Amino acid sequence: MDDTVTGMVGAEAIESEFDGLSLSVVIPAYNEEGAVRATVEDVRAAMDPLGIPYEIIVVDDGSEDRTLAEARAAGAIVEANQVNTGYGAALKRGIRRARHDYVAILDADGTYPARYLPPMLAMCREQDMVVGDRGAAMKNVPLVRRPAKWMLNTLASFLAERRLNDLNSGLRVFRKSELLPFIPLLPQKFSFTTTITLCMSCNGKRMIYTPIEYGRRVGKSKIRPVDFINFIILVLRVIVLFNPLRIFIPLGLALMALGLVKFVYDIFIGNLSETTIFAFLAAIMIWSLGLIADMISRLHLRP
Repeated sequence: MDDTVTGMVGAEAIESEFDGLSLSVVIPAYNEEGAVRATVEDVRAAMDPLGIPYEIIVVDDGSEDRTLAEARAAGAIVEANQVNTGYGAALKRGIRRARHDYVAILDADGTYPARYLPPMLAMCREQDMVVGDRGAAMKNVPLVRRPAKWMLNTLASFLAERRLNDLNSGLRVFRKSELLPFIPLLPQKFSFTTTITLCMSCNGKRMIYTPIEYGRRVGKSKIRPVDFINFIILVLRVIVLFNPLRIFIPLGLALMALGLVKFVYDIFIGNLSETTIFAFLAAIMIWSLGLIADMISRLHLRP
């Protein structure tokens, strides 16, 4: 009897916590035949007990193996690209296909446990986006990639003026309505999640991190070393679009400081050099460009 009552109370608590919520889970997949079915089943095991409307959308991005067949066999809604268009393009297709108010994205390689989806969905009731934070160590990330990740996160946090614990986590839940205005800005490749984070943080959206475990992936990583350079360019591009003075003011100050040091040296030797004048003029030009970029940014973001 006691067990029955406890079960009823637990079910009522779950129902009230998720009352009125619904979720679309988008899973991009490219050559993930060894993990995509297990990922879909993992999502279903996490979502079924909630008793709320949900859907699982697998976007097969032109896979050359049995990924498409495995996704269909798992019972997911399947969108198939004829050719490989990129991680971001696959996610955008899945998000447009989603019919629920909240959308979750989840990689198909087994690295992100689906058990985190229910609590993240519950937290998203008061947020615009909830991001799974893999932690500073990220033990399953190769050592050779950790310095690059730390540098990228540090740069993005400085430019966005807030701490970004995990810039490109592939597990997140967000309100579809808050993301749709940024869809044209989101890239086709791996930098999709980086751009979402920067767009949300630079536009004052409510975004929080929650700790998650990060598993060892099934299959081979598709990120190349050159993607790190692309990530840096992307961060600078997005910040110039939303918060340009964060780049132009420090750059102008550096040139002005260089000019002042050279000016003091020139006064000491009694010869004002062209280098000093060029440094001062460059600082003024950089600040002027920054003000123009800031004005354009404000006009672009105007309601």
